[in-house]
Amino acid sequence: MDYKYLNNMLSKMDKDLSSKGMSRRDAMKLAGISGASFMMGGSDLEAMEKDQKELVKSGVNGKIVIVGGGLAGMSTAARLTLNLKNPDITVIEPNKQSVSYQPGQTLVAAGIWDADEIVYNRDDFVPEGTKIIEDKVIDFDPTNNQVTTAKGQVIDYDYLIVATGLQLDFERIEGLEHAGRAYSTGDNSRLHKAIGNDGICSIYTGEGAAKTWVEMQKAIELAKNAKDGKKVQFLFTHPSTPIKCGGAPKKIMYLTNARLKEAGARENAELTFYPNGGAMFGVPEYHDTIHEQFKREGFKWHYRTNLIGVEKENKIAIFDSKWQEKGPYDPIMKDFEVISKHEKIRVPYDFLHITPDAVAPREVGESDIGSAKGWVPVNKETLQHVKFDNVFSLGDIAQVPMGKTGGSIRKQYKVLVDNLIAQMEGKKLPSKYAGYTVCPLITDIGTVMLAEFDWTVKPTPSFPLDPLVERWVFWLMKVYALKPMTMYGMLSGKA
Repeated sequence: MDYKYLNNMLSKMDKDLSSKGMSRRDAMKLAGISGASFMMGGSDLEAMEKDQKELVKSGVNGKIVIVGGGLAGMSTAARLTLNLKNPDITVIEPNKQSVSYQPGQTLVAAGIWDADEIVYNRDDFVPEGTKIIEDKVIDFDPTNNQVTTAKGQVIDYDYLIVATGLQLDFERIEGLEHAGRAYSTGDNSRLHKAIGNDGICSIYTGEGAAKTWVEMQKAIELAKNAKDGKKVQFLFTHPSTPIKCGGAPKKIMYLTNARLKEAGARENAELTFYPNGGAMFGVPEYHDTIHEQFKREGFKWHYRTNLIGVEKENKIAIFDSKWQEKGPYDPIMKDFEVISKHEKIRVPYDFLHITPDAVAPREVGESDIGSAKGWVPVNKETLQHVKFDNVFSLGDIAQVPMGKTGGSIRKQYKVLVDNLIAQMEGKKLPSKYAGYTVCPLITDIGTVMLAEFDWTVKPTPSFPLDPLVERWVFWLMKVYALKPMTMYGMLSGKA
């Protein structure tokens, strides 16, 4: 870490915040970054900790099983441990690096962080007294309050928390069927035999992020050496399903653009975004701002195009392009019919970044706790299962709108713990998740637009600053503060 650079940025941040009548401590409290102790003086951190309400532990008893030991599951286990006098918690998680810092994968992919800076061992974050079963749940039996693991172990529970995360479905892309499905962490050797070379990459796994940086540098060299007006083609996709961090496909595009400019090769490159949807962002204010950023940077984009195939040997990406046309007049409805049309389009690439479809693991989606879409159906406010009162879910696997980010989990796990303990005590569920989520949208090396919003589909900024402005303050927060807040704040059950 470059401390001279950091101190200079902190000095500028203090000046900017003081103009708004805020101290650094106040700003970090608003952002929930109490774990980032190196960004504060010791007295500031101690004062913030004193501000936290003293916990009143519940004496209620019950066997709690958490399926999934990533950020959502392990943070929840930690907070339950803090809130129960006699916690009986079991976490079932097969991956030894399940708590690795996934939001850092974008920074690894752009060469800003090294790959080992985001790798963390699960067992270093297991709350005291929590039992770990290193296995995978393959069957859910909520009627009998049991789960079964791949090794054949049947585990009973009184209360179940489902935090399995989602899977990355590369196998539905024609030409990549052999890539299979993958998780963001764990053994993804099958996937990385299929992609991560010859110009195809994806930031959605830790190893994939490192390979993205390698492929990006190769493509930038092509652009540096391009002649006779040749444009090196950089393609970025966004699929038809909900995904982890909806801004990530654009973040890697912005960072590629930054690296091309840094290398003096931007004029020899064409960057094109292929989103399946019809907008840059689900919140209109952020959509409009990103649209202007795309125009400023000279990006191209084609709405309603979904990657469905890849010809690796020819470096061709195949998209399903959709549009609507006016049909015949309907005299009964007194309006023209709308006819949906689509066609396959073939696009050459030199660098293809794939954001894969995100799906529920089959053992969840096809079980009694799943749903037609695969996700665990819960009340979106209480996070309690719609059918089984002793089952809760959070994180990427929970069927809630706009909930697949670490920022969402930071709000959800506190709500879930409050409500689970109330359920155990036979009380009314007191807490509600309001749909908050956040996307620190990296727009350049050194600037971030902090897109915060909730189910109102409106910006909900934590800072008294215009949320539509790209700021180095938020870059500083993204690069230096959010990781310690996550790893040592959330995973201790406090942030």
